[in-house]
Amino acid sequence: MTTQAPIEPTAAKEPEERNTPQRTLVRDLMTTNVISVRPDTAIAELAELMWSKAIRVVPVLDAEDRLVGVVSEHDLLKTASLGDPRRPIPPLNGRWHRGGGAWHRPKTVFTMMSTPVVTVASDTSVAEAAQIMYERHLGCLPVVDTDHSGTQRMVGVIGRSELLRVFLRDDEELREEIVAGLTRLRLSDSTRVRVRVEQGVVTLSGNLPTRREARLATEFVERLEGVVSLAHRLSYDLDDRR
Repeated sequence: MTTQAPIEPTAAKEPEERNTPQRTLVRDLMTTNVISVRPDTAIAELAELMWSKAIRVVPVLDAEDRLVGVVSEHDLLKTASLGDPRRPIPPLNGRWHRGGGAWHRPKTVFTMMSTPVVTVASDTSVAEAAQIMYERHLGCLPVVDTDHSGTQRMVGVIGRSELLRVFLRDDEELREEIVAGLTRLRLSDSTRVRVRVEQGVVTLSGNLPTRREARLATEFVERLEGVVSLAHRLSYDLDDRR
């Protein structure tokens, strides 16, 4: 069964670490206890596995434990849709072989799996992994790393639910990170920016000397992990675009 790795207690951060924007990597959130199958696994066995363990995607590994494909519930549903007695019968004068024939339905995982597989490395940022999932319409990503021999080995899986954990940040912690970051931007006077965070929604207000500084502040906040949305009410004295 695919289980979620236990969350280790977060160690107390040193002052300089608290001033560094959080950047979570795939290895920090991925599940390492992953169920896999072999290419020659029977479809009935795969269906039983996915149903009993309530899993939607299963990686396919070869005899050397190398990732060669993935099979999903979507693949199984495509085959299941054929088993309907009321499904329309094709024209009887169509192609048909007397004495028998082969109705080509998948018999093993090999005939059904998708390949090549979209993967990520364990040191990929969760933001990049989320972008890949969104653009490719994927529910999860196998995580692979290259070992000392140059062979890619599967080390885990990360799904959409794991990626959503980046939004589970304490509002005050996020606010402190924003205030510290604005100070590092070396604005003319970062204390002129007021920061409010409520359930991940950040509001910036105040007045800065130039449009460039106001935009720099908002661009910084938009890139932080855990920011659900940004509402800025910043004004500026000088439009310095020219």
